[in-house]
Amino acid sequence: MISSNLPLAISSWDEKEIIAMQKVIESKRFSMGEKVKEFEESFSKYLNCKYAVMVNSGSSANLLMIASLFYTAKPFLKAGDEVIVPAISWSTTYFPLHQYGLKIKFVDIEKDTLNFDIEKLSKAITSSTKLIMAVNLLGNPNHFDDIKSLIKDKEIQLIEDNCESLGSKYKDQYTGTLGLCGSFSTFFSHHISTMEGGVIATNNDEIYQILVSLRAHGWTRNLPKNNLITGSKSDDDFEESFKFVLPGYNLRPLELSGAIGIEQIKKLNRFIDIRRKNASHFKLIMQDNPYFMIQKEISKSSWFGFSLTIKKDSGIQRKDLISFLNEKLIDYRPIVTGSFVKQPVIKYLNVDLSQDLSNADYIHENGLFIGNHHIDIRNKLNLLKDFKI
Repeated sequence: MISSNLPLAISSWDEKEIIAMQKVIESKRFSMGEKVKEFEESFSKYLNCKYAVMVNSGSSANLLMIASLFYTAKPFLKAGDEVIVPAISWSTTYFPLHQYGLKIKFVDIEKDTLNFDIEKLSKAITSSTKLIMAVNLLGNPNHFDDIKSLIKDKEIQLIEDNCESLGSKYKDQYTGTLGLCGSFSTFFSHHISTMEGGVIATNNDEIYQILVSLRAHGWTRNLPKNNLITGSKSDDDFEESFKFVLPGYNLRPLELSGAIGIEQIKKLNRFIDIRRKNASHFKLIMQDNPYFMIQKEISKSSWFGFSLTIKKDSGIQRKDLISFLNEKLIDYRPIVTGSFVKQPVIKYLNVDLSQDLSNADYIHENGLFIGNHHIDIRNKLNLLKDFKI
């Protein structure tokens, strides 16, 4: 749907990104190189974490993040292990779990925060649970203190799908850095855009080196001479350029994406500030609204978008809201994928559906979200005041 009032996403580029791209074109170096490396360094510095590994999409970031946990000297995961995930997220939160033979246990979310329901999460953890994959939905951090308290005495790892939440903070720490590793997306509609792109952040030396190898064919070429995968590399460049030690992929980003990212990350704090100002206005105009629930912020959200969920007994249905948004030329979409267990693809996955998912089911039937942006959209948001029955 094309709209003129409030689209889901708009470009955040200006002449700086165009100039950066032109310099790459003039260099005639397009495959992953120094610009990607510089972006990774800027990204990790922004997050105050040790490492950032850029890949070609946020989906690839999730894939490599899961893969890396199989190849540490003492593997964090093996096929058949149970992984707990929230019932609402994007498809490629879940698909890498299936692709690596893991058992997926879906846990319900809170209607207001749209993140893990901590009480239900607590009940879902068993002796088979080896990993919790927290998803910070629409920019909103999870209840991380509570999650960490649940697993502190257990051999359970925490990772984050933070693809929608770059720039969010839980207390004083950026989301995506609160677990063993975290994934990010730099797709067009996200907080920064590198055309296509994704990043994995980690403070773990071994996981970082595994990610670097898996990203490019599983070879040793990009590893340091002394490393945690092979011990050390020989001085024979011919041998080391084509030595394959892990079952990897080719998920490398382009230099164009790295160059754009360098410029985008410089603007990120300003982008987040504006998104938060838009959010403050959105919360103000939706305060005491008789029809809609909005997302309750945990700590400091970067407000990817604005959810609208029909209140029970409000006298309206989602189709009434959709009709209104169409009339006002405001773009909308489901809250991510809705409850993922209702997607037809679920029949192919090894899943545990034993948990109560009533909140996710409610969101699936009664929720949607509209866009937020890096520019002031407060006047556009005022259109929401016109809704009535």
